[in-house]
Amino acid sequence: MDLPQGPQSLQALQARYGERHRWLLLLSVMLGSMAAVMSSTILNVAIPDMSNHFTLGQSRVQWVTSGFMVAMTVSMLTTPWLLSRYGYRRVYEVCMWMLLGGGVLGGLANDFPLVMAARVAEGLAAGVVQPIPAIIILRAFAAEEQGRASGLFGVGVVLAPAIGPSIGGVLVDVFGWRSIFFMVVPLAMVALWLSRRYVPTSAPGGVQADTASPGLDWIGLALASASTLMLLNGLVQLRGDDNTVAWVLLVLAGLGMAVFVAWQRHLLKPSQRVRPASSGRKSKSVPQLRRGPLMNLQVFGHRHFAMGALVSFTYGITLFGSTYLLPVYMQMGLGLSPSFIGAALLPAGILLAVTIAAVGRLSHRMPPAHWVSWGLALLALSFALMPLVQPAAGLALLWILVILGRMGLGFILPSLNLGALRGLPKDLIPQASSVIGFVRMLGGAAGVSICAIVLEWRLAVYALASSNPASADLRAFNETFVFLATMTALALLASWKMAEPVAATAKD
Repeated sequence: MDLPQGPQSLQALQARYGERHRWLLLLSVMLGSMAAVMSSTILNVAIPDMSNHFTLGQSRVQWVTSGFMVAMTVSMLTTPWLLSRYGYRRVYEVCMWMLLGGGVLGGLANDFPLVMAARVAEGLAAGVVQPIPAIIILRAFAAEEQGRASGLFGVGVVLAPAIGPSIGGVLVDVFGWRSIFFMVVPLAMVALWLSRRYVPTSAPGGVQADTASPGLDWIGLALASASTLMLLNGLVQLRGDDNTVAWVLLVLAGLGMAVFVAWQRHLLKPSQRVRPASSGRKSKSVPQLRRGPLMNLQVFGHRHFAMGALVSFTYGITLFGSTYLLPVYMQMGLGLSPSFIGAALLPAGILLAVTIAAVGRLSHRMPPAHWVSWGLALLALSFALMPLVQPAAGLALLWILVILGRMGLGFILPSLNLGALRGLPKDLIPQASSVIGFVRMLGGAAGVSICAIVLEWRLAVYALASSNPASADLRAFNETFVFLATMTALALLASWKMAEPVAATAKD
C-alpha cells in the first residue's frame, strides 16, 4: 500500500493546476534538458581555443567531449532507480545544481584537470536528466497527444544547440573559451525555480518515492562504467604508434560488456522463496527478484524496442560524431572563425526547430518508424554530398547541406523514442527510456572518438602524399563525412524493421 501523498505529490499538483499541469511539467523538464543539451554541444566551438590555451593535442582535448559523454552515458542507467527512490523533484534539482556548479567551475578553472572535473559533473547530471522527458510524455499524455508533446519538447530542446553555437562563437571570439561554460548557468537557475512549482516529489506512476527500496546495482554500474571507459580509451589509443594497448582495452571492454549482460540476466532470474506450510495448506513458492537490475533486459523482448535501440546506437554515432566534426571542419578545413560558424549554423538550427514542431503535429499520419526512416535518409544524403563543397565556389552548398541534415534530425528526434517505447507496459517505460538513451549515448561517445580516429588517419595519409596541406585537410574531412553517411545508411536499414506495436500499453 502506498503511503499518503504530500502537498507536492503528482496528485496534489494535478488537483491544483488541473489539465494544464502536464504541460507546465513538460516546460519545467524542457528547461533542464535544454541546459543538459547545451552543456553537451556548446563546447565544440571552443575546442581549438581551449587546445591552444592548455597546449593540448587533439587526442587530449577530445576528452573534454568524450569525458562528458562517458559520464552521461553511464549515469543514464541510474535514472529509474533514482526516480523510484528519491522522486522526480529531488533528482531533478540535484542535477540542475550539478550543471550549474559544473558551469561555474569550468569557467573559472585554470588547470585542465579541473575543466575535466567540471565536464564530468555536467555529464553525470545530463545523463540522469535525459530519460525523464520521455517518461513524462508517455505517462502523462494520451497517445494522440504524445506526438504534439514530443514535438513541442523537441523544439525547446533544439533551441539550445541552434542558438547556442551562434552566441557561443561570438563569446569565444570576444571573451575566450571560459565564457562558454557560463552559458548553462541561467538555464539551470530558471529550471530550479520551475521545479519548485511544477515538478512533483512523486516517483514514476504517481506513487510516493520509497527511500527504503532495494539498493542500486553497484556491480552492474561498475561493469558498465569500466567497459565504457575501456572502450573509449581503446579507441583513443588506436591513434598511437603501438596498437597493442588499444586492442587489449577493446577486448577487455567487450568482455566487460558480456559480463555486464550476464549479470543483468542473473538478477532477472527469480529466486524461489518457500513459504512454510500451515493449517494443512500446501507449500507455495513465491517468485521474487534478488535485486533490481541496472538494465532490465526484458525490454529487448519487444521487437520494435530492440530495433529502435539498434537505430539509436547507430544514430548516436552519426549524430554526435557530426556534432563534433562539423565545427572542427568549418574551422580547420574551411578556415572560418567561430563567430562566422555560429552565424552559419543558426538558420539551420531554427529550421530544425520548425521541422520538429511540424512533425510533432503530423506524427499521427504515419507510424514513427516511417518518420525516422525519412529523417535518416535526409541525414545520410547531407553527409554523402559534403565532398561537393568547394570553398573557392562559395559556401552556399555547405549551408544547404547543413539545413538538409537538420531537417532530417527534425524528422527523427520526436519520432525515435515514440516508435521504440510506445506499446511497452508502463512499468517498463522508465527502464526502457534509460536503456535507449544509454545505447544512443554509447554510440555517441564512441562516435566522437571514431570520427576523430578516421579524421586523424586520413589527415596523416594525405599529409604524406600531398604537397598542399589545405587540399589534404579537405580530402580527409570529406572522407570522414562519407564514413558518417555510411553509418547513417546502416541505421536506415535497421529503422525499416521497426514496426508499430499492436499491443495496448498497460495502465498504471
